[in-house]
Amino acid sequence: MEKSEKRHFKLYIKRSSAKEDLKIIQLFDALDKLPEYDEKFLMKRLSPITKPQLANLKTHLYKQVLASLRLLKSTENIDLQLSEHLDYARVLYNKGLKPQALKMLEKAKELAKANHKYNYLAQVISLEKKIETLHITRSSQEKTDLLAAEALEISEHIDSVVRLSNLALQLYRWYIKNGHARNPADEEDVRNFFSSNLPANAHKVTDFYEKLYLYQSYCWYAFIRQDFLMYYRYSRKWIDLYEEQELMKTVEIGHYIKGMHNLLNAHFDLRNYQQFEITLRDFEDFAKTPVANLHDNFRIHIFIYISSAKLNQHLMMGTFADGLKLVPHIVEKMKEYSLYIDRHRIMVSNYKIASLYFGNGDYSTSIDYLQNLIHGNTDMRIDLQCYARLLHLMAHYELGNYEIIESLMKSVYRFMAKMKNLTVVEEEMFRFLRTSFAISPRKLKPELEKFLHKIKHLEKNRYETRSFAYLDVISWLESKVYEKPMGAVIYEKYLDSKRKMEGDFLAA
Repeated sequence: MEKSEKRHFKLYIKRSSAKEDLKIIQLFDALDKLPEYDEKFLMKRLSPITKPQLANLKTHLYKQVLASLRLLKSTENIDLQLSEHLDYARVLYNKGLKPQALKMLEKAKELAKANHKYNYLAQVISLEKKIETLHITRSSQEKTDLLAAEALEISEHIDSVVRLSNLALQLYRWYIKNGHARNPADEEDVRNFFSSNLPANAHKVTDFYEKLYLYQSYCWYAFIRQDFLMYYRYSRKWIDLYEEQELMKTVEIGHYIKGMHNLLNAHFDLRNYQQFEITLRDFEDFAKTPVANLHDNFRIHIFIYISSAKLNQHLMMGTFADGLKLVPHIVEKMKEYSLYIDRHRIMVSNYKIASLYFGNGDYSTSIDYLQNLIHGNTDMRIDLQCYARLLHLMAHYELGNYEIIESLMKSVYRFMAKMKNLTVVEEEMFRFLRTSFAISPRKLKPELEKFLHKIKHLEKNRYETRSFAYLDVISWLESKVYEKPMGAVIYEKYLDSKRKMEGDFLAA
């Protein structure tokens, strides 16, 4: 809790008691000073107290802390304000003050409509109908008919939002578990699921939330299929929706933050260097606004996504050494936020950092970060786990640890085959590594050139895109063939792309 929240809690809890030595305050102060939870210390500090009494006291404290925070944060959150209006209306109704309850419900209805909160609107209308049905309120026939029509309209709208949000959620979960589509069978499964669950009238929707979940659904659908152009198009629509309705940046901040993250990823996948920089700058500016700092949840996720984007920027520009300067701060903050960060985000962060160390030639440290992925749980991001093992193998190859390479290679190959994650690029990689041990250093360069030639033409292949997105094998090979650092090879590509964009702009 922040200092202001702690201060508010103490004022809140003391409001009904003049005693300064309330047990709940003593427990709160004791817990606040503890670096780690220590029950024996608490028992001594709050003596005389039994273990069951301490358990009850903790439960009571937890409820009171939540009540205090709810009161403090209610003005910052539309959902809390709407709940408060509904609670007041119910209290007034229960006291028999029906006209006053209906007035309160009218206020709640206006607030819900203005902020597209149709779930709350349904609750408001439900209570309004209950009052009108059970009591004579002298409402006109016109108002009654309007209320009935509103109820039907809201019901249809909620049904549409539920269907679209379900589709977005299920596609996102598919990606978290499997990563990108591995083969035509995966793509066909995703396509069939998408088409069978997309509502028939999806492209006629007009409300903010309907559009939001529609664009999210298309984002995940495109991202899974590695259709990065479609992914960019719908990420852009996602953010444009907020630009059209600025108010929603204060109502649905979490979805806006996630949308900016996806837009940055789309620029990264398409190597839209200039647009990436502009979007990142916009995101960093947003991170400084009061609305972005309202809650810990927003602050933490903004930090995670901006850090991820900065690592991506150095990976796609080849400026690995500069990227590594960011790592100590990122690692420190990730530890600080460890209670609030999910395993998926930690996996992605470890892989990006490992890739930076690999690109910078620090293969040992790269291995250390990859170990965190390899020895973690294997129930999500199968694709990332496969590429972590492959990068781990390449790092040992670079270190010349030939005595373990053969057994390691068999292990990685078996894992990737089992997970159905082998593409042509990976097959060629294993083939090269197997034969390279028997080749003298003098004859290795022609073999590297052959390998490069074999996979270069696969860069635009839909099912090989994933390999190059996770593991820049081509730049690694080019660094070997042209005898340049991997970072220098990637940076030259970045400069060439930048010159080409500038030339196209001048020509236009």
